[in-house]
Amino acid sequence: MNTLIILNDPPYGTERNYNGLRLAKALSNTDTKVTVFLLADAVVCAKHGQKVPQGFYNIELMLKSITRKGEVLLCGACMDARGLTDEEIIEGAQRSNMGTLAEHTLEADKVLVF
Repeated sequence: MNTLIILNDPPYGTERNYNGLRLAKALSNTDTKVTVFLLADAVVCAKHGQKVPQGFYNIELMLKSITRKGEVLLCGACMDARGLTDEEIIEGAQRSNMGTLAEHTLEADKVLVF
């Protein structure tokens, strides 16, 4: 089974991305192929070097765990709009585009949007 999870919110301030990544991680421990696509402010989730207060969840670490078994793609236009470069994103995540998102949407058995 293929599952596509689309995240839209910034990494911190709401718990939507946190919950979406918790689900992605749980699904990646099954036979499901998981793709996480970051749109809009969610592209900042993949910025490396995040420093959060002790005891607070770290979106960067959660995304890194997804890249081990699944795929993390970022909207390139959204990255550009926020001044985020390829060199600033975590290893294993990839710049992508809406065409690729459309392909993944058509191939997915389930599409979840957070």
